This record gives sequence, C-alpha cells and structure tokens, in this order.
Amino acid sequence: MIRFDDNLRGALAANLDAHERRGQPLEGRRHAAVAVVLVDSAPKGDGALAEGGGAAFLLCLRPLRMSRHAGQYALPGGRIDAGETPLDAALRELKEELGICLGPESVVGWLDDYVTRSGYLITPVVLWGGSDPALRPAPDEVHAVYRISLQTLVDTEPRFIPIPQSDRPVLQLPLGNELVHAPTGAVLWQLRQVGLLGHIGERVDGIEEPVFAWT
Repeated sequence: MIRFDDNLRGALAANLDAHERRGQPLEGRRHAAVAVVLVDSAPKGDGALAEGGGAAFLLCLRPLRMSRHAGQYALPGGRIDAGETPLDAALRELKEELGICLGPESVVGWLDDYVTRSGYLITPVVLWGGSDPALRPAPDEVHAVYRISLQTLVDTEPRFIPIPQSDRPVLQLPLGNELVHAPTGAVLWQLRQVGLLGHIGERVDGIEEPVFAWT
C-alpha cells in the first residue's frame, strides 16, 4: 500500500503507470469520460490523515429529479462531444459540474474503460485537484458533493454479490452509510486496488451493475 505522505501523487502516478490500462471498443456505444478528482488539505495534528486534513476524492450525488439515474452517486463527467478527447471532456464536465478548473498537467493517470448496461463506454481519468479547491456545484447536475478520504476507501471492504441475471457479481462499495455501485463503484474500486494498494492488473470488466441501473 502506498504511504499517505508528501509523495502521494508520485506514488499514485507510478502505480497507475505500471498498470496497463484496458480500453474497450466503442461498437456503437456512447462515449463518456469521468474525473476522479483527488484533493488534499493541510493536516491538523500529527500526520497527513489527522482529523480535518489529508487526501480525499470528490463524489457527487445526482439530483433527485433527474430523468435517469436520479439520486445515484457519480463522479464528475459526461458524454464526450464531437472533436473532444476523453481528457477534454472530463476537464470540461468538471468545470461545468463543480466549478473546478484544471488543465492537462493535473493528470495523475488513467483507469480501465467500463462498459455500462445502458450503452455507455466510460473512460476514467485520475486528476490532482490541489489543496481543497473551491466548489461551485451546478444545481441542475449535482445535488450534493462529498469529500471522502482515501484512507476511508482503503479501509472499505468491497462486497461482491451474485445475482441470477448475470454471471458477474454486483459490486457494493460501502462508503459511510451508503452503498456505491458500478459504474462509479467499479472505478473507485480499481483506484483502490491499483492506485492505492498497488495490485497492478486488477480489472473492472468482471464487475456487474445492479439491475436497477441497467436502463
């Protein structure tokens, strides 16, 4: 496991660089990109994980009245527009949804593509957001945004639940009192396994979404 110290970004980048990212063919699917935004803050007390400080990622809750996937947890992101790269789209969506302006130099690394049951191919990029950037959530796209420590993600024990509708298990990622499922849960699980724990080569294509997210 990497250490949560001043070299956290470098250690994460090294693990992600050692991981041979697995892309997926588009094959008529809609291409989307999501941003895994890592933030940090000056610790209070002894050590980077003291209360009130330490490294974290940003997790959004979708508005409760959206036409699709309302009230679900998600990473900032959305569909890639014509002429955009996945990085272009992730940075644009991050600015639109949370008001955070980052550039290409913020890239820490990339995770595997995830293909959803609803016809999307999602490309995740891990970004370094700096020290507690100001957040301006767009109310039409974000109901709430949460700062969840990377230590919490490491300490979380993922659950893999078999379902009769698929030969792949559904992932449940307990965060606080909530369960985060794929695709968001799959992206965060791979960040945990590869980026934080150094389990190079762990894949997400064996992770299923819950049936309620298939449409």
